[in-house]
Amino acid sequence: MPAGRVLQAGRAAGLRGCRAGLPGRRRPAGGQEAGSRRIARVARPASRLVGRGGHGYDSPFTGRRSPEEDPFLPVPRRARGDIVIAHSSDIHVDDGYTARAHGGDGTRGLRHVLETARAARADIALLVGDIFEHNRLPRDIIDRAARVLGDSGMEVVILPGNHDPVMEGSVWHRGALAEPANVHIIGVTHGAAVPFPEHDLEIWGRPHTDYDDMAPLRRPRKRRTRWLLAAAHGHYEPVPDRRVAARSAWLFGDADIAATGADYLALGHWNRPVQVGNGAVPAWYSGSPEYAGTVNIVRLRDADGAVDVSRRRIRWD
Repeated sequence: MPAGRVLQAGRAAGLRGCRAGLPGRRRPAGGQEAGSRRIARVARPASRLVGRGGHGYDSPFTGRRSPEEDPFLPVPRRARGDIVIAHSSDIHVDDGYTARAHGGDGTRGLRHVLETARAARADIALLVGDIFEHNRLPRDIIDRAARVLGDSGMEVVILPGNHDPVMEGSVWHRGALAEPANVHIIGVTHGAAVPFPEHDLEIWGRPHTDYDDMAPLRRPRKRRTRWLLAAAHGHYEPVPDRRVAARSAWLFGDADIAATGADYLALGHWNRPVQVGNGAVPAWYSGSPEYAGTVNIVRLRDADGAVDVSRRRIRWD
């Protein structure tokens, strides 16, 4: 989510921005129902190692109805050998705005995202940027979040974003976040990628390391495993205009997405859950937990190499 927090400035414009697929304000928590919505299936032949995407919703490449029009459907039954990834972003753990929205507990959104991932029987939770509101949080909140992550019962991969970049004195270095064995922080506990040999899978991303502009998908990682997931925290434009100098938008476009050759590109920075790109690679923003009310569930199908994407509702009770 952009620095300056659209949530607190320009609220009226924020909601319109979210509907257009841009950063905007959050929808208040509460009143959510359990369930999930099938969004898309991306077919990828098992013999090929380069992912291919599609625009369709529901069944493969049908494009019948938008996610907003379809009812939420049960999560598809998991086959043996499938890998399930729960993708979320922009959780903004803090001791201020988020905490007030959750009865004083700034880690509640994080906890419910991970509970939703467990309910979907995810192997890995992938959290793509702005997990924390800022790098000045007190140690007790950082350590409380570390306990939530460590007690999640699954592997957790984190890509730091523009609100919580990896730098001297950041939340990543002032507490116990890197201590749990199941927590993998790109740029802190790992370099450019986190390997999961048991799944023949790598998750690659470029963490934010300061508050300056950067290219989230620059120098994509070459495929070394059957499955390759990419993660990026920034702003999508089909053809980015990088001629505007005074712009810290962390831009990427269709060509950058295609160059990853990934099976799925997990995105953060926008509050709205939406698919972007031209379909060369399935690329999705998860949206923030409070506004989207869901977590993206990505199923890597062992039998046919397809990628299923659905959204599972967060239960706030």
